[in-house]
Amino acid sequence: MQLPVNDITSLIPQKHPFVMVGKLLLVDETITRSSFVIKSDNIMVKNGFFQEAGLMENIAQTAALRAGYLAHTENKPVENGYIGSVKNFEVYGLPKIDDELLTEINIEDKVFNVTVLTGKVWLNDTLIASCEMKVFEGK
Repeated sequence: MQLPVNDITSLIPQKHPFVMVGKLLLVDETITRSSFVIKSDNIMVKNGFFQEAGLMENIAQTAALRAGYLAHTENKPVENGYIGSVKNFEVYGLPKIDDELLTEINIEDKVFNVTVLTGKVWLNDTLIASCEMKVFEGK
């Protein structure tokens, strides 16, 4: 599977209508980048704007994309992940329908089945959201 990955459906456990990522752009030792175009039928859109919970889920699903991609490269099944905690979640602006988000997570630490990451979401060149997150992998 070569990057970018345009069909991410096999890499994440989430299914429509709860998919908040579109393409997988980059995976290296610590960084993962995804993109996502907001559509009008997205369940996280209200009054034409993608809501704060959607931005948080976009960061979490970028982590899921990373885990799914790495599992795929190792011929392992894609496991579910769960947000364990979120710290310092800040939203600087809400994107609207047809905007394309660029999301980057940076793996700060991984201990057993817990990944600690920082996530940032950009609209064009403007940072619109950021947080620290713990994600638990497994059943």
